[in-house]
Amino acid sequence: MKKILLGFLVMSAPIFAQSNDTSCKILSKINALVQKEHVQPKPIDDSLSVFIFDQLINQLDPARNIFFKSEYDSLAQNYRFELDNLMLKNECQFISTFTKTYQKALKRNLVLLERLDNDTLDFSIKDTIRLYKKAFPVYMTPSTMEKIWRKKIRYEILNDIAYNSDNLDSIQSNFQTMIFAQKKLVLENENCKINTQLKNINTMDQKIYGLFCTYFDPHTNYFNVNNKSNFVASLSKERLSLGFLVTLNEKNQILIEEIDSNGPAFKNGLLKKGDQIIAISNQKETLKVTCASLEEIGTLIASDSNKIVTLWIKRKGEKTFQVTLEKQVIKDEQNTVYSFVIEDKRKIGYIKIPSFYSDFDNKNNSGCAEDVATEIVKLQNDDIEGLVIDLIDNGGGSMEEAIKMAGLFIHHGPISIVVDNTKKQQIIQDPYRGYLYKGPVIILVNGNSASASEFFATILQDYNRAMVIGSNTQGKATMQTILPLENEQEDFVKVTINKFYRITGKSHQGIGVIPNVKLPVLFETVFSKESDQPNAFKNDILPNSINFTPYVKNKLITQLEKNSVKRTNASDYFSTIISFNNKINDLVKNPKTVIPMEIVAIVNDQLAVTNLWKELNEYKDESVHLNVKNSKFNESLLNVYFSERPNNENQIKALQHNHYLNEAIAIINDYLNLK
Repeated sequence: MKKILLGFLVMSAPIFAQSNDTSCKILSKINALVQKEHVQPKPIDDSLSVFIFDQLINQLDPARNIFFKSEYDSLAQNYRFELDNLMLKNECQFISTFTKTYQKALKRNLVLLERLDNDTLDFSIKDTIRLYKKAFPVYMTPSTMEKIWRKKIRYEILNDIAYNSDNLDSIQSNFQTMIFAQKKLVLENENCKINTQLKNINTMDQKIYGLFCTYFDPHTNYFNVNNKSNFVASLSKERLSLGFLVTLNEKNQILIEEIDSNGPAFKNGLLKKGDQIIAISNQKETLKVTCASLEEIGTLIASDSNKIVTLWIKRKGEKTFQVTLEKQVIKDEQNTVYSFVIEDKRKIGYIKIPSFYSDFDNKNNSGCAEDVATEIVKLQNDDIEGLVIDLIDNGGGSMEEAIKMAGLFIHHGPISIVVDNTKKQQIIQDPYRGYLYKGPVIILVNGNSASASEFFATILQDYNRAMVIGSNTQGKATMQTILPLENEQEDFVKVTINKFYRITGKSHQGIGVIPNVKLPVLFETVFSKESDQPNAFKNDILPNSINFTPYVKNKLITQLEKNSVKRTNASDYFSTIISFNNKINDLVKNPKTVIPMEIVAIVNDQLAVTNLWKELNEYKDESVHLNVKNSKFNESLLNVYFSERPNNENQIKALQHNHYLNEAIAIINDYLNLK
C-alpha cells in the first residue's frame, strides 16, 4: 500500500500539469461560447476572479475546519484578484495549487481524527458553539486546529444523542455509554467524508468550470456528458429508472417512499416502502449515504450510464441486505400530466402538470402540451364548466411546450417578448388559430413554480384568460439551451440565451409572478427564490408594450379577487398555515447563533425542531371534502391497465381535502354566477 501511495505522489505533478493545459483550453472555449451566445455577457475581470475564488473556498471549506488561515491567505494573495488574468493568459497552474493545498489539508485532518479516536473527549468543559447562517472568515491555525475539531466532534456527538432520544432522564443516566457508541459513529462518518473528498480530489477543474459559468448567471452551467444526459432525461416522461421514489426524513436518512408497480424494484420483490438506503454502488464505486453528498448520491442513482445499481438496505428488526437492480425505461409518473373531474353542483376539471417535459429524441413527438390537450378533450366529454391547472412545484422545462400550451387557451395574438444578446426584441405569437378550451381557468402556483411555469401563467394572467392563485413564484424569466464546446464531444454548456418579458413589457425576473389572490403556502417563506441566487439578473421593464385585448374585463377580475380574499381570510386552514410559517421562520430564518455545549441545551434545541416537525406531519384539516372522480375515458382505461389503479387512488386521496383546489373551484363558481 505504501508503494502505491508513494508512486501516486511522485507522479502527481506531471498529471496535474497535463490537466492544467487541458483545463485552460476548456475554460477558453467556455468563455468563447458564453461571450458569443449569452444574453448578457460580462467581461473577464477582477469581479469574475473574486466570485470564483470566494465560491470555491465556500464549496471546499464551508465549515472553516479544513484550511489554515495561512493557507487561505496565501491562496487569496496569489489568486483572489488574479484568476481572470491567469485564465486569459492560459496559465491554469492555480488548479494544481488549489488541489494540492486541499489534499494536504484533508490528509492532515485524517491524522487528527485518528488521534481523537484514541483520546478521551472531555464533556465537562463549559463551552458554547456558534452556528453561522452564512459563510464566515477562515480562522483556523495550527495551534487552534485540534481545539476546533474537538469542539466539532463533541457537538456532533451531543447533537446525535439528542437526535436519537428526547428523554433527558434516560440520556443523563446512560450518558457515558451513549458517548462511547456515538463517538465511534461520528468519527467513522467524518473519516468517510474526508476519504470521499480525497477520492474526488482531481475534480477541481470541473468545480471551476461550473463557477466560471455561474458567474454570468445562476442558470448558465457546465455539463459533462453524464450531466447532460441526466438533465435531458429529467425533462422526459419516459426514462431509465430503478422504479422507486425516495424521501429524506428529519434525521437526513434516505428512505424508499414509493415503489412503481411497473418498475424493476417492484418486480425484484425485495424492497418495501420505508426501507432505508445506507449505501449504493454502480459496480465501480460505492457511496455510503452518511458520508456522501446528496448530489453525489442523486447523480449515481439517476445517471443513465449506471444501468446496474446495488443498494445496501437497512430494515427495522432485520439484518442489512443487498439488492441489485437493472434500470429499465418506464413511464415517469412524477413527470406525467394527469386529470380528474371534481363534481358538486357543477363539474370542474383538474389537470396536474408536474413539469413541461418534451420528447427530445422525437420518438413519438409527444410532449406536455399534447398530453394536456388530450386530457382537456377527455374532460370536455364529461361537460366540465371550468378548469383548474395545477403548476405547484412545477420547476419548468421546455419553453416550446409552454408556448404550445398557451396556444390551447388563447385564440390568437402575441404572448411574449423575447430579447437576445443583440437587444433585438422578438414577439412570440400564439402558434395556433383558435383555442381548444374556452371556459374559465384557474392556475395554482407556489414558490417552486418556475421558468416555463411562470411563462405560461403570465400569458394567461395578462390576457385575463386565467386567475393565478397561491404564493409568489420563483422569479426566473430566462431561457437556456445546451451547446457543445468547439470540437468537444464530452463538454457542454447550458447557457442563458434569452430573457423573456410579458406582453405588457414587464418582467417577473427576480420578483416572481404575483398571484391575483395570494394564499399562504406551507414553507413559502423559506423557499429559495431566484433573487437569493448569486449573480441573478435584476428585474427590468421594456420601454414598450404590445396591444392586446383581454378576454375578461378587469372589473370582473377585481370582484372575484375580493370574494376570494374574504373567504380565505375566514379560513381556519389558511390561518393555521400562516401560524406554521411563523414558527418555521423562527427556527430557520432566526435560529439561535450560540448554543451551550451541554446535553440539556442541545436536547431542548433539538426538541423544538422535532416537535414542530411532528406537529406539521400530524396536522390534518379535512373540513374540505371534494368529490374527485376520474373522467369516464380515464376510468375505462384503468379497467384495462390495472397496475395503474393504486397510483390513481393515491392521487385522488391527495386531492379530496385540498384547500387550494377548493378555493379555485369557489372562484370558478363565483365567475359563472357573476357572468
